[in-house]
Amino acid sequence: MKRRHFLNAATALAAGGSLMAIPAKAQSPAGGSEAFGPPQPEPFGFDQVAALAADRASRVYVQPISQLVGSFADLNYDQYRAIRFRRDRDPWGGSSRFGIDLLSPGMIFYEPVQINLVRNGMPQPVPFDPSMLEFDPSHFPDGPDLATIGNMGWSGFRVRTVLNRPGVMDEFLVFQGASYFRAVARDTLYGLSARGLAIKTGSPDGEEFPLFTDFWIHEPEEGKDSVRIHAILDSRSVAAAFQFDVTPGAVTTVRTRVALFPRVDLRETGLAPLTSMFWFSPASRRTVDDYRPACHDSDGLQMHTGAGQALWRGLMSPRNLQIAGFVDNNPKGFGLVQRARDFETYQDAEAMYHMRPSAWIQPEGNWGPGEVRLVEIPVENEFNDNIVSYWVPQEPMLRGQRHDFRYTLSFAPLPPSDLPLAKVRQVRSGRSINVETTRSFIIDFDLGLFRDKLPQFQVSASEGRIVHAYLKPLPDQHVLRLAFEFEPGRIQLSELRAVLTDDEGMALSETWLTRWTA
Repeated sequence: MKRRHFLNAATALAAGGSLMAIPAKAQSPAGGSEAFGPPQPEPFGFDQVAALAADRASRVYVQPISQLVGSFADLNYDQYRAIRFRRDRDPWGGSSRFGIDLLSPGMIFYEPVQINLVRNGMPQPVPFDPSMLEFDPSHFPDGPDLATIGNMGWSGFRVRTVLNRPGVMDEFLVFQGASYFRAVARDTLYGLSARGLAIKTGSPDGEEFPLFTDFWIHEPEEGKDSVRIHAILDSRSVAAAFQFDVTPGAVTTVRTRVALFPRVDLRETGLAPLTSMFWFSPASRRTVDDYRPACHDSDGLQMHTGAGQALWRGLMSPRNLQIAGFVDNNPKGFGLVQRARDFETYQDAEAMYHMRPSAWIQPEGNWGPGEVRLVEIPVENEFNDNIVSYWVPQEPMLRGQRHDFRYTLSFAPLPPSDLPLAKVRQVRSGRSINVETTRSFIIDFDLGLFRDKLPQFQVSASEGRIVHAYLKPLPDQHVLRLAFEFEPGRIQLSELRAVLTDDEGMALSETWLTRWTA
């Protein structure tokens, strides 16, 4: 199975109960009079989902038991791909703007997900129905075995719209597997994923993968350019209500609202998590023997701090698990970015990494003190996601209390908002040609701001020594190159930092960060 086509979530499906939609609370007319007809129910919305999540959190977490049977049991990758949703069964078939596919269980997707469709404010469950699926006869020559299917539940859904070509309903959003979901913008391909929550990521006790167990998908009103989705997330540690307002386009935005109801005190739980893949690049290649210059879905963690700093932390595939925290107060934005957008950077005509989107988190309201955390996991290939970033509040989210957050998640080639500072365009690193134990670093910044006068620069290391640092403009390449050598000595780890400044020391570029390990 190839991760470029499928989320590798074989161990990521955690337990979660299924909860059917409940009727909305009825309201009596003013004064209790029935003269105006029977009471009308409230339109189904976030308040009802939050009430359901709070009730879920008040009960002991129970892992549901699900068994795949018939044609859905023991499927390999190709067989699973051969089961497709019938487009003529689209519940929104009459819409000129959006379409929806319900996704089959099978293969690694074995936890049932309850799908509810909301029309005119009223939710209606959609039971699993194999007649809504078609089975490719080349993989099912005797036809599907549906005799013992029962109600296994759907595994997720995808949403379509006219995004890239007139008259073609491209998929732009998919929820499937644990609390993972992905989206694309115009002229991009699926790459990194978002998640509902990150719990104990990188912990020696093992990560906890919460599961979206129930969805309420609102049928868009005619002429509207967004889709509203409500969901319940459940796990051993927390239940939560989510609202996603998704607007596709050149930038696909996911305005997100979440209410958390912890079953335990949450001390290391990540908000707005993103998951991506980084195998190698010219800055972090080690012993990779591959024809391509680079292979990754994202090449850096970009941050805009509450104090107005712009930070760029290049990603790496370390030999050992690495966790880094970037302390902040009320962050303005952060995300995993695929900054190199040209084919020549990757030379991969199959995976097309230059078309993978970036994802940017913009918090709403005051998130207070905490840290952007980055987890980098060793990998030996490109088939597994190994990069996770998220926000960890400084104060624990206590059991028995409700905790609310809002943010906008944007999928686009590059972040939709940026600061007027020179950006890091490319980084290279390798063994020095002069001293075997010394490392050479080459950092290329945008040249545009510095055509008339070269800036100052600052380079530092938390341990070890920086030597032979210099700046050199490369006009034909449109970059300003900062080069230096790092002498680690006998240390095992050092945090490196570089920034371009004016004569008074004010930053003229984003601050480049990396971690060197022995």
